[in-house]
Amino acid sequence: MTKSNGKNISETQKLYNYAKTIIPGGTQLLSKRPEMMAPNYWPAYFKEANGCEVWDLDNKHYYDMSTNSVGACLLGYKDPDVTKAVIDRINKGSISTLNAPEDVYLADKLFEIHPWADMARFARTGGETASIAVRIARAAAGKSKVAISGYNGWHDWYIAANLGANESESGEILPGFSPDGVPVELRGTTIPFAQGGMGDQHPSVKDFDGMIAEHGGSLAAIVMEPCRGSDPEPGYLEHIREQTTKRGIVLIFDEISIGWRRNLGGSHLAFGVNPDIAIFSKALGNGHPIGAVIGTRAVMEAASEAFISSTYWTEAVGPVAALAAIDKHIKCNVSAHTRQIGIMLLDNLRDLGQAHNIPIHVNYGMPCLAHFEFEHELSQSLITLYIRLMLERGFLSGPSTYVTLAHTPEIVAKYAIAIDEVFGQIAKHLERGTVESTIGDDAAYFGFKRLL
Repeated sequence: MTKSNGKNISETQKLYNYAKTIIPGGTQLLSKRPEMMAPNYWPAYFKEANGCEVWDLDNKHYYDMSTNSVGACLLGYKDPDVTKAVIDRINKGSISTLNAPEDVYLADKLFEIHPWADMARFARTGGETASIAVRIARAAAGKSKVAISGYNGWHDWYIAANLGANESESGEILPGFSPDGVPVELRGTTIPFAQGGMGDQHPSVKDFDGMIAEHGGSLAAIVMEPCRGSDPEPGYLEHIREQTTKRGIVLIFDEISIGWRRNLGGSHLAFGVNPDIAIFSKALGNGHPIGAVIGTRAVMEAASEAFISSTYWTEAVGPVAALAAIDKHIKCNVSAHTRQIGIMLLDNLRDLGQAHNIPIHVNYGMPCLAHFEFEHELSQSLITLYIRLMLERGFLSGPSTYVTLAHTPEIVAKYAIAIDEVFGQIAKHLERGTVESTIGDDAAYFGFKRLL
């Protein structure tokens, strides 16, 4: 510990304070900024991570009941099987003038799981994977406009949606996504629409149909998450598939967040609706950079002529990690485990919330992405208080838990004990009206909102 103004500052916090002077924004990923969780309390850095356990630079131990690297480590940190495969590959050399044969092996493995797909290209991050898919779709369709629903990355093609129809709408459509630096000339090239359920009166269907009626003739692609917080209503994805096929629009399913988590492979497999292209990253490599674009031959062959090329897409660690991770998903039925653990978490939150008369809403729509929220006008302060109190008890925790294979019933039981204690304290603060005074100016700030 060091001291500043008479207060103890951990080595972890000290480094982050310095980082903010030399790294714009402090971190490379918005979702990993401590200010989004508990400013001046949330540890910014880790020294070691194993399973669902993390140690910060001060050797303080935490169970990770939050996002587990924002969904990247579905098998848990430092999974032994994936790590062994990666180390073996590194010991033989991970890159050379020649290509890695694991590209071919990974493509074949993905086609076994997704028999509708014929061709694949690989990248290393989710954002660039989405950009590759859009480049291919535009080349295949010979058109420029793209319609989006959900979150698809940081690149110009996506953030262009937030330029709005004119300057007065700039920054209003996708809260938290600043369009600064995106050429205004891209205004009108990316069209947002709401995503959700089905039925003639459902606003998402009306929004989609209205968007298609206006822009369908000029759309190269529709990029959307098949599901997120809950499964789509019956008929919704089928309706979109029908309309895109009818108009020659390339349908791209973004499985970067939900893929492998809800079920083996892509969530669309469970719904029986095949896209023209599906994209993967995050959990595909379980913490090692890899992204995949798979699709039908009719669409993907456009990538043979379009310029899509990068040196580090040819290293071997990414595909090796993906192959090992997929094998473990098949062997361990990871999606069944995450659903079971997620339901246990949600049941505890619901029951303990009721026991302490805490105003919370628990979302059972997607247990593998267990989520709750405080239904209170001080919700942001309450979640900040919850996070702080959980940190004191050795848990990285927030409104969402991205469940992993490393989470066990025993760890969930420990977490439930902490929730019980924390909800008890929160109830007292609510009764006394001391929530805001306890948080002060250090409430977690709003990051960005998905278009759903």
